[in-house]
Amino acid sequence: MTMQGFDPRWQDFPDYILGITKEIWEDRGIATLHQYYTSDLVVRSPGSVVVGNENVIAATMATLAEFPDRQLLGEDVIWSGTPEAGMLSSHRILSTATHTADGMYGKASGAKFRYRIIADCHAINNAINDEWLIRDQGAIVRQMGVAPDAFARDLIEREGGPEACVKPFTPAIDKPGPYLGKGNDHELGARHADLMTRIMGADMAAIPAEYDRGCHLELPGGVTEHGRAAADRFWMSLRAALPSAEFTVNHQIGREDPMMPPRSAIRWSLHGKHDGWGMFGAPTGATVHVMGISHAEFGPRGLRREYVVFDETAVWKQIVLQTG
Repeated sequence: MTMQGFDPRWQDFPDYILGITKEIWEDRGIATLHQYYTSDLVVRSPGSVVVGNENVIAATMATLAEFPDRQLLGEDVIWSGTPEAGMLSSHRILSTATHTADGMYGKASGAKFRYRIIADCHAINNAINDEWLIRDQGAIVRQMGVAPDAFARDLIEREGGPEACVKPFTPAIDKPGPYLGKGNDHELGARHADLMTRIMGADMAAIPAEYDRGCHLELPGGVTEHGRAAADRFWMSLRAALPSAEFTVNHQIGREDPMMPPRSAIRWSLHGKHDGWGMFGAPTGATVHVMGISHAEFGPRGLRREYVVFDETAVWKQIVLQTG
């Protein structure tokens, strides 16, 4: 694949995404963000909306000050689009880091972290101009020995209280970016989207019908599980907490590539009231927005690997801000 508009050193789009990520973070080429990110870039994460590469550079330096040895191990890049019209990458990363300095995660704990991130980035003409970034914060704080709800309460206080603190992402504070695409129409993206829609519609029978009996699951909170019963427990617990929330598939990609399993990437959201018992404890009636990304790999007996990322601490921050 020739990458029109991109630096010729990149062999293809995954090579570009993996290459610039390593260059920025591990090779300390933070200044290259002036080149790789547009000045008006919008980065939406569950915890905030950030506009402009100056703010991204500041956040990158703050993270590296707190975690100097951070590594970003690219597991997969599931993508759609063309270099001419723009491409969307859903980049799954396993990150390792040691908490060696004070920062957003509180006093230096010396804890060793291992957690996943999925970043959906839109790129055209050798630069990224729109991004959706989800870190498994639940995994990070648990590795510090802190529960996600306690972390959210503490973070609100450290950021100056309910009025002054950074507001978690909701559609109400979203900033429109240049990318308006919905992905591609590959059958695996459609199959994955349909499966999630069935589960969110309380059709839990979709799990034994569509998941491989030996499925491997990587779930929020840094949890690794196996088998259909574990998939049922996870999705049931999420949906039970937000039974009336609206489920939306925001973006879907299906892909088949040489030497890779057939796979898909879905960016999705749940928006509505925390009015049920489930993943977030006793119902509070708070209105919450869950931004999630799921990657799936398919085999001869159905969905055989699933990676799900959302930020439990951002959900708790929304609950705490509304309920005290």
